[in-house]
Amino acid sequence: MVGVETPISSIAKRWTPSTKVVKRAALSAVVMSVLIIVTGGAVRLTGSGLGCDTWPKCTDDSLFATPEEGIHGAIEFGNRMLTYVLSAAVGWTIVAVSSLNPRRRKLVRLAWSQFWIVLGNAVLGGITVLAGLNPWTVAGHFLLANCLLAVTVITWVRIGEGDGPPRPRAPLPVRRLSWAILATTVVLIVLGTAVTGSGKHAGDSSDVPRMPWDWSAAAHVHAIAAWVVCALAIALWLALRVADAPADTLARARDLLIVLLAQGAIGYVQYFSDVPEILVGVHMLGSALLWIAALRVVLSMRERGDDVPAPLPGPSAERAEPASAPAG
Repeated sequence: MVGVETPISSIAKRWTPSTKVVKRAALSAVVMSVLIIVTGGAVRLTGSGLGCDTWPKCTDDSLFATPEEGIHGAIEFGNRMLTYVLSAAVGWTIVAVSSLNPRRRKLVRLAWSQFWIVLGNAVLGGITVLAGLNPWTVAGHFLLANCLLAVTVITWVRIGEGDGPPRPRAPLPVRRLSWAILATTVVLIVLGTAVTGSGKHAGDSSDVPRMPWDWSAAAHVHAIAAWVVCALAIALWLALRVADAPADTLARARDLLIVLLAQGAIGYVQYFSDVPEILVGVHMLGSALLWIAALRVVLSMRERGDDVPAPLPGPSAERAEPASAPAG
């Protein structure tokens, strides 16, 4: 049975990108994932969460923001439009990864999972608007955006590796410590949504419901989790030095420490200065960078060899073949 040719398979027949091009495509998805998190925060911090009061249209009568919605409508609608830029970056990643020769099925699955997360989060974003910025759906929207960021980072890193089985680059206790940091970072991010959900930046000037606990108490619990992550990160950096770990792994642990210290400083400043919007926005950017740093630490703990199948026959393979020597 002959398979049905899709636009992507048609492109793959005619174009074989270099690893460098594919990594750039994957990096664009990483950058856009961070940007969508930060601009989503800007929508909330400017009180523009209901600038478009329905979904998928902006208003009951218009697909686009109108002058009646003012600056809040423009900000909310602009963030919706940015989702299309994110989708373009994810689409470019899917096409580039699918055009690799030889075909790398696990990478293709990772790339396509980005598309499904973007689609799911667009729907959840719509539900958030229809629910009047319910803090639980707002938190879910943010956490799903971080899931997308995780997949884009993993895809980006995996493109530069082979497809062989993973080989450890650090002792087992050190690798377990890196996983403990990643798990604690997840807890830290989730606790951050509890601070946001009970805090004063509800996303709109209307009477938006808040999570049913004290904001200050939530912020203290969040800070405790941050100190735990910081202590684990220091322990990891010291352990890697004792274990004479590879330089790039040690560099990833150093990067994590730098981001943690900067993020902690911003967190305390914003807490004691009545959480100004600009610092909250910077803290959200720091949250994304912290998540990337924690993921890269774990991924640097192993390596994969170039155990990949031979290139598939096709125009690109034919171009790579040397000319046959004349018969003599």
